[in-house]
Amino acid sequence: MTTTDHNVLDVEIGALTGGSANLPQYAGKAVLIVNVASKCGLTPQYSGLEKLQERYAEQGFTVLGVPCNQFLGQEPGTAEEIAEFCSATYGVTFPLTEKVEVNGEGRHPLYERLTGFADAEGHSGDIRWNFEKFLIGRDGRVVARFSPQTEPESDEVVSAIEAQLG
Repeated sequence: MTTTDHNVLDVEIGALTGGSANLPQYAGKAVLIVNVASKCGLTPQYSGLEKLQERYAEQGFTVLGVPCNQFLGQEPGTAEEIAEFCSATYGVTFPLTEKVEVNGEGRHPLYERLTGFADAEGHSGDIRWNFEKFLIGRDGRVVARFSPQTEPESDEVVSAIEAQLG
């Protein structure tokens, strides 16, 4: 059994504001998990992620942002600073987890499960950069992986989300 055969929603991870992010609450929903950063050239993707959240939330979908500071220190802020930046700059309403490592020896168990899944180009393993995206199906398993450069509102992401909601 590969890591992608496991439900990723039973992993414990903290919420950005403290306590548990309670991933099991998303069982039965489609979830787009994205490692995010506030000081990256791709940071404007927050806008597209929020638009997806607004467009599909009532159909059983959520974006889940996972702050990470492993890529050139582009998420240096405290939990409070990250929350303020996301809210004030991009109007983010989707949930955010605690800041974690997505690669290396300190890789969070959530990313241990996610990184076994390959994207359309065949890339699996380490997260390449901020804003790499994983779509989780209603059964809690990874169904798609998208590169950091793939815009949240691209046809391929939207089609994959709609297929899970349909």
